[in-house]
Amino acid sequence: MNRDKLASAPSVRLPLRQRSGWMPEGLLLVALLKRVPVLLTAVRALLAPVVASLALYAPRPRAFAVCLVVAFLSDVFDGVIARRLDVATPSLRRLDSAADTLFYIACAFAAWRLYPTAIVAHRASLSILVGLEVLRYVIDLAKFRREASYHMWSSKLWGISLFVGFYWMLVLRSTGLTLSFAVYAGIVADLEGVLISVLLPRWQADVPSVFHAMTLRRHELRRKKP
Repeated sequence: MNRDKLASAPSVRLPLRQRSGWMPEGLLLVALLKRVPVLLTAVRALLAPVVASLALYAPRPRAFAVCLVVAFLSDVFDGVIARRLDVATPSLRRLDSAADTLFYIACAFAAWRLYPTAIVAHRASLSILVGLEVLRYVIDLAKFRREASYHMWSSKLWGISLFVGFYWMLVLRSTGLTLSFAVYAGIVADLEGVLISVLLPRWQADVPSVFHAMTLRRHELRRKKP
């Protein structure tokens, strides 16, 4: 090719985004916003060792209050934001459940460390609750090869009761009916979770209640009929 033809050949120009890696401000903002639910969930998980450390070295009510309120608000808004941005994937749901479990295990450790008498007084109901938690994981791993992520209405009630119970205990230093209500709410939620796992023919995220599980089971059975 001579110089004249080379000079007259059309130049190939890449889009600005591909040439420089630049992203329009609107797209960049959307990309950042889509990471907010994951960040909120991560905050809840990172607060778990903070709560455990407070119980061991500096059990200050105000510090516990900050951790509990921040964790509770992150639990509320990560789901709201994820649904608004259409990023509420099963993976994010599983991460959310894992963060909840980790945080409240740390709170339970703090309660046992600071108020062992109150924990011992509820040993029977707590033993049932722990047993049901283990049973749920065993059933889910055996049947679905992964943990459940149902986000049941009963679990949401349990989450609220856990927040109130631990706040009353760790912040207000009171071990009244709130602790008992949290334990029994957990037992009800775990029993429903076990029933849902037994009913569902395959793994399914976001099953609000056992009645929804029954409906899903009927639809699955009808679909499989020849």
